[in-house]
Amino acid sequence: MFRLDGRRALVTGASRGIGLAAARQLRELGAEVTIAARQPDELQAAAERIGARWVRADVSRLADVQRAVEAAGDVDILVSNAGGPPPGMPSEVDEEAWATGFETTFMSTVRLVDGVLAGMRGRGWGRIVAITSLTVRRPALNLPVSNAMRAAVTNHLRTLALEVASDGVTCNTVAPGFTATERLKRLHSDAQEARRVQESIPAKRFGDPAEVAAAIAFLATDEAAYINGQEIVVDGAYTV
Repeated sequence: MFRLDGRRALVTGASRGIGLAAARQLRELGAEVTIAARQPDELQAAAERIGARWVRADVSRLADVQRAVEAAGDVDILVSNAGGPPPGMPSEVDEEAWATGFETTFMSTVRLVDGVLAGMRGRGWGRIVAITSLTVRRPALNLPVSNAMRAAVTNHLRTLALEVASDGVTCNTVAPGFTATERLKRLHSDAQEARRVQESIPAKRFGDPAEVAAAIAFLATDEAAYINGQEIVVDGAYTV
């Protein structure tokens, strides 16, 4: 049976959705988990439900990232998750939207990794997982900033894997498909449109956050030590 007893995990964007589901499964496998997000009330309630510690952090800010890493202690497992940039057409994205997406979606992962990597390499064991999106493989017309920044995260971790694989550290991404989160509900608020999207998925349904979390949790285990530099798509066969 897969276990994570004695491991410390930091999960960002974990007050709800896939981040919270991942934190819950890591706790169930025995890890000591610290969750981070922006809204303290919601974050504290989530932490109490799953038996985790919590720290308020806006991962688009370097000081907040550093505080989250410090609060989590010697991090063995990092799950980097950030809210997706707002939708819009590619030709309409302005400088501010690009800059916000860069800081929130891309640099948050870079900074989190920078904060935990030396310790992982020193201990000879580490798991880095970033939550991205199926749009890395199949870009969505109305999500240009997310498409670009999540692809950057994917290739950053692939490149990093080449450097740190011999140190016992793995770097992977999990790319969810259409998953029943609050963000999905906002993007597909029309019931007829939601049904049309479900019909386009071979599984004929939206995924559950726990199904994505299962892939994340497995990548954090000892048994997944030889899975490195990979993108794991959890999408009900949509990208096929």
